[in-house]
Amino acid sequence: MGRLFGTDGARGVAVTELTCETAMNIGRAAAMVLTKHLNKTRARILIGKDTRISSDILEAALIAGITSVGADVELLGVVPTPAVAYLVKHYQADAGVMISASHNSVEYNGIKLFSSTGFKLPDAVENEIEALVLDTPEQIKLFSGKDVGRVKSLDGAEKIYTDHIRSTVKGDFKGLRVGIDCANGSASATAKELFGGFDADFIYINDTPSGLNINDNCGSTHIDGLKRLITEQGCDIGFAFDGDADRCLAVDEKGNMVDGDKLIAMMSRYMKEQHTLRNNTAVVTVMSNLGFHNFMKDNGIGTVCTKVGDRYVLEEMLAHGYNIGGEQSGHIIFLDCATTGDGQLTAVQVLQMLYDAKKPLSALAGEIPDYPQKLENVTITEDKRGLWSKTPEINDIIQQAQTALGSSGRILVRESGTEPLLRVMVEAAKPEQVDEWTAKISDVVRQCLCN
Repeated sequence: MGRLFGTDGARGVAVTELTCETAMNIGRAAAMVLTKHLNKTRARILIGKDTRISSDILEAALIAGITSVGADVELLGVVPTPAVAYLVKHYQADAGVMISASHNSVEYNGIKLFSSTGFKLPDAVENEIEALVLDTPEQIKLFSGKDVGRVKSLDGAEKIYTDHIRSTVKGDFKGLRVGIDCANGSASATAKELFGGFDADFIYINDTPSGLNINDNCGSTHIDGLKRLITEQGCDIGFAFDGDADRCLAVDEKGNMVDGDKLIAMMSRYMKEQHTLRNNTAVVTVMSNLGFHNFMKDNGIGTVCTKVGDRYVLEEMLAHGYNIGGEQSGHIIFLDCATTGDGQLTAVQVLQMLYDAKKPLSALAGEIPDYPQKLENVTITEDKRGLWSKTPEINDIIQQAQTALGSSGRILVRESGTEPLLRVMVEAAKPEQVDEWTAKISDVVRQCLCN
């Protein structure tokens, strides 16, 4: 796996890459580092997990690691990632751990760490934990006898979280018909409790996790099933979450997907009308569509762009006092209500906006133009990671593309922080230009980095 932590925690193929030994040592190191930073003799750490089959295995390893260095564990069971972030603060715990590989397929899993404030751990603390695991494991001190940590389950934690989400809106949404795709993931444990508190008519799909079917042709990465549900059942809107429910994409009443860009744009305008948009600005990443930026400009709303990754969006929001930001993928942060992206929170906020607008979602989303954009994920070999920007052939084809597209187009190439992938994004005024240059750049990447 190389170093442990990428842009969103530690992640890899469960058991063979993200091994039980690694999970146990992350638990030990995290408990030791946090105990030192908090100046405590005994830390309390919450653990949540998604529904994939390997989550129980990694949970057991983390419990063994954390308790073996004298810290206590409190188990949340299957919950969304943002529930861990919220419940850490609610229970006044010292840290939270989420076991999930988010939108990835079932063979992957991951470990995300949250501080006592509900925010992801600062890079410096993650680096200290990583160094202890990989460089100086001999410094890990094991406890025995009465000094080992204890383990207990927190009953009712899911309801505390869903009550909080419901409290962030005022409408009952009566008269709306809503489709919900739980991705056979964490939302399966909370969605019915949450949305059942409103008067709308909710229809659920992919809410029966087996341990093997998380994100399997469902959820925010495979939205066709939700599109069919919306048109067949005559729904006003649909929401698709990913495996750990920190992302949300929508579908309008005509069966068209509404991505994170459009959700952020609509919500920013709504918040401006409600006088709740702080500093009249939304934070997005460099992936956001040019149509989004044009809409925001036309509505007198500022935008700030960061590099790709929700942690960079959050850093910008915290640094400058903004309260909405996110990514095209549907990872949206409402900082007045949560410390991280939350798919179900996004859904209830959008429902409130739709309920108040008294217009169909297609009409609202249709006001935001779309520039043709294509994203292709090119799998590269493990030994070629980090080399794309140093490869002359790749740099040459990117320069050719940018020259051909001129100021009306752009190319963004970046390496995934969690998988051996190079993401090639092309945006242009004409669809045929997008297809042509996406294919050409991707072909050169394959020639250079896939052998």
